[in-house]
Amino acid sequence: MKGTNFLLTLTILALANSIASAYDPSPLQDFCVAIDDPNKALFVNGKFCKNPKLANADDFFTSGLNIPGNTNNAVGSNVTTVNVDKIPGLNTLGISLVRIDYAPYGQNPPHTHPRGTEILVVAEGTLYVGFVSSNQDGNRLFTKVLNKGDVFVFPIGLIHFQANIGHIPAVAFAGLSSQNAGVITIANTVFGSEPPINPEVLARAFKLDINIVEYLQKQF
Repeated sequence: MKGTNFLLTLTILALANSIASAYDPSPLQDFCVAIDDPNKALFVNGKFCKNPKLANADDFFTSGLNIPGNTNNAVGSNVTTVNVDKIPGLNTLGISLVRIDYAPYGQNPPHTHPRGTEILVVAEGTLYVGFVSSNQDGNRLFTKVLNKGDVFVFPIGLIHFQANIGHIPAVAFAGLSSQNAGVITIANTVFGSEPPINPEVLARAFKLDINIVEYLQKQF
């Protein structure tokens, strides 16, 4: 009997390991439509690889993060991204970096990274940051006021934001757990899609008058 239980346990563990190993690779773009003709294929869920023998140090290097981004815009912030498009050597390594500049009282508005967790460190200034959990967890808001040297994590896929609550510019750097984490800015996506989402759908979803929805769509 003990021998039977031992064999059953081994079988279950082997099956569990097989299932755990059989997963799809993480997507590196918004969608990857299948195509039968390889001559018409342009992307392979990310980038093609260079011959390793032809690689050099410049493939793993970029510069310019010392330069402040232009925050003269509607939201008062600028994101400078260092991903696989800037550093080809990042391909398949599952990591990228951004510099975020904030004007006084500027913000990085609510957005989400569908393919990456973000860890942010404040280099200068004071930020009010937060994220909202999923519907399953009751849409709870997690917030914190961060000062220079403070660190905060935004879990993958969750809506989050940062706002400069100081009267001087602020700067933060963030690492993301994907070579191309993607970004979906909520307001731009909902009210600025092309073509626009039917205003009646948005009016019912947000419990707003349809005229307000149409006004908001014109802003984007």
